[in-house]
Amino acid sequence: MTYQEALSYIHSVCWKGSVPGLSRTRELLERIGNPQNQLKFIHIAGTNGKGSTAAMLASVFRAAGYCTGLYTSPFILCFNERMQVNGEMISDEELAEITEFVRPHAEAMQDHPTEFELVTVIAMEYFKRHKCDIVSLEVGLGGELDSTNVISTPEASVICNIGLDHTEILGDTLEKIASAKAGIIKGGDAVIYRGRESVEQVFADACEKTGARLHKADFDGIRLHKADFTGQVFDLGARKNLEIPLLGEHQLKNAAVVVATVDALTAKGWKVTEQQLRDGLKHVSWPGRFELLRKKPVFFVDGGHNPQCMAALAKNLEQYLSGRRLVGLTGVMADKDYFDMYKTMEPYFSAFVTVTPENPRALPAEKLAEMLAQFGKPVTACASVREGVQKAMELAAGENDAVVAFGSLYMVGDIRTAAMEK
Repeated sequence: MTYQEALSYIHSVCWKGSVPGLSRTRELLERIGNPQNQLKFIHIAGTNGKGSTAAMLASVFRAAGYCTGLYTSPFILCFNERMQVNGEMISDEELAEITEFVRPHAEAMQDHPTEFELVTVIAMEYFKRHKCDIVSLEVGLGGELDSTNVISTPEASVICNIGLDHTEILGDTLEKIASAKAGIIKGGDAVIYRGRESVEQVFADACEKTGARLHKADFDGIRLHKADFTGQVFDLGARKNLEIPLLGEHQLKNAAVVVATVDALTAKGWKVTEQQLRDGLKHVSWPGRFELLRKKPVFFVDGGHNPQCMAALAKNLEQYLSGRRLVGLTGVMADKDYFDMYKTMEPYFSAFVTVTPENPRALPAEKLAEMLAQFGKPVTACASVREGVQKAMELAAGENDAVVAFGSLYMVGDIRTAAMEK
């Protein structure tokens, strides 16, 4: 099997897109020898910030000398990004080899796994073959019934910020969504992002039920010293001058969650020195999250795709781009609450360029342009992301202008490629 054959097989129409339940993943894992039972995990759920948190944790444990796996979704530039060991993506050859190994076992199942279930199993086998000491494991959707929740008690269960997203699946209140996410708590240590009291209570109840030790990230201890296009320097309680290359107040809070998780794990025997913690935070790489792509014109891309992400993006625009004339390059999934998203963002922009992200769920650029036109700003619909990038940069020709691309992770890779080659 070649790499392209492996991708074609993984994306094959024979796999249903999303079907709740863990039975298929468990069966497929059992058929290949339960590789997950030979691994230790930090399991990460939440509405926003899971990927950044997972990447920071992986960076810290890699800096501490551990063989570290990282499992995330979706990808930005290429599929291989979804599974990494020590910062290196799975090779084309190994992805093909493991997919070929898993394939006959998947096809022998009466109830075929979904694409995400198949990919999760491939990742588990990959991490086992590399003898990872610890895996930073991001859930796909929800928590309790997410395919990744087939693992036994993780070293730590981490719950990031909770917001209203995927409400048709997870529930229409923050508390219901929190309850779904809390399904990853199965004892051990649980670290949560501070939020609404009723939401925190959901996690406290889950900890009491499973015997998990509850840790709450210390946001009160955050003191920002410096924030520019290169990153942020901040204090966190007694820790002074921590550095992260990721921008935005929300990333400081994500970093606080990471520090709380590392502290919980060092207390139970994992060896991470203070300097290794600092090095891991300082050198983390996580593209597509309010990422500066170029300085002429100033061009940022952000994969935020729900109202909570828009609120965070708005804060970033006020902090980093205040006083500039902004051109918005945007696309969105049709099943998102996009009117509220753009109602939040519209005041910050002088003009919009719309594109259609490469995804079957995408809202056509023309329909998005029609909706945005009601705000009274100039709007141009483009036939491709590349054309959209070109148009946005033409509109941001002034010395004090900037382009901000946002709305969907599914277009970030194409935007990065087009913007960085100009």
